[in-house]
Amino acid sequence: MTQPQQRIANVTAATMTDDGYGLLENATVVIDDGLISYVGPAAEAPVATADAVHVDGTGQLLTPGLIDCHTHLVWAGSRADEFAQRLHGVSYASIAAQGGGIAATVRATRAASEDDLVAVSAPRLAALMREGVTTVEIKSGYGLSLADERKQLRAAKRLAEQAPVSVQTTLLAAHALPPEYKDNADGYIDHIVDTILPTLADEHLVDAVDAFCENVGFSVAQTERVFAAAQQRGLPVKLHAEQLSNQQGSVLAARYQALSCDHLEYLDEAGVKAMAASGTVAVLLPGAFYFLRETKQPPLALLREHGVPIALSTDANPGTSPILSLQLMLQMGATLFRMTPEECLQGVTVHAAKALGLNDRGQIKAGLRADLCLWKTPQPAELTYQFGTDRLAAVWHQGVRR
Repeated sequence: MTQPQQRIANVTAATMTDDGYGLLENATVVIDDGLISYVGPAAEAPVATADAVHVDGTGQLLTPGLIDCHTHLVWAGSRADEFAQRLHGVSYASIAAQGGGIAATVRATRAASEDDLVAVSAPRLAALMREGVTTVEIKSGYGLSLADERKQLRAAKRLAEQAPVSVQTTLLAAHALPPEYKDNADGYIDHIVDTILPTLADEHLVDAVDAFCENVGFSVAQTERVFAAAQQRGLPVKLHAEQLSNQQGSVLAARYQALSCDHLEYLDEAGVKAMAASGTVAVLLPGAFYFLRETKQPPLALLREHGVPIALSTDANPGTSPILSLQLMLQMGATLFRMTPEECLQGVTVHAAKALGLNDRGQIKAGLRADLCLWKTPQPAELTYQFGTDRLAAVWHQGVRR
């Protein structure tokens, strides 16, 4: 059924370009059939249809809908007890030896049904939506078997069916070594390449493929095997890269035209240049930096110098970033990484869309999806300056006001 035309008038539109906010004052945005058909001065707007719905923006700020481009949103169990233990002086190694860490989340996620995962993850997604998120990426990686990775990805797809939000699913089977493959990482990579990835791709559950390339994760050679298998299926790749050490994973990812490399605290100039040449987005995750009390910052000056697009995301996960606030990431991007307010807002709109390979959203531009947020302020810098306030006035997802 055709939607009536919607006309959002009297707004300051942050159209979001690669150069900054792209502000248009006193702007009108017209929505037809879920797409933006016009953005510009009211005097030049097309004639309204007879059934048009008119919205007075009262001078407030209109931005693209926010995009959370790196999350692990679907998991079961809690790691709050481990958090408490660490604060009482217990080492992570001791916790891991007792079966804690990611192994605990894998056990809980495997034990949960698909319905359980949907039920426990829905409130997390709702928290992101309350802050203006209209697209979210959700990774697997806590199942580490065909059946349990499938269960996570199916749960992620179901979340999108029951809420007005778009979900991109990423297969992260190469996240950690499951217990049944202890001391046999190459055997587990065989299982991913031969069984997990092709099966779930054939079931249309995978939008992209990710891996954790790190000295405590998988090697560059093992990661490349996963990337080659993804390439054979026509699936784009992403990478957890250079978080704890410099494994040159970013160079490998760039060779495979990766959509993004994420974390990047130990990224060097060679990796930056490779990413710049391939158009790979740098996704910075200040929540994990904060929660892990890291001190080495991503090389922001190098990323700027070489023109690498920078995105921000929550990295919402139970172990290293149990944070469900993308607006907090705007503030952290500025305070922890010294990003400008323009860079921060780009990081959750236009550059976040690029990090997911989505060219139909992330900007206010004719022809793109009408994913929009109206904020109770005329100043875009307010979104980075302050969090914890209820500034969101309205949200449109694919042209439907939610």
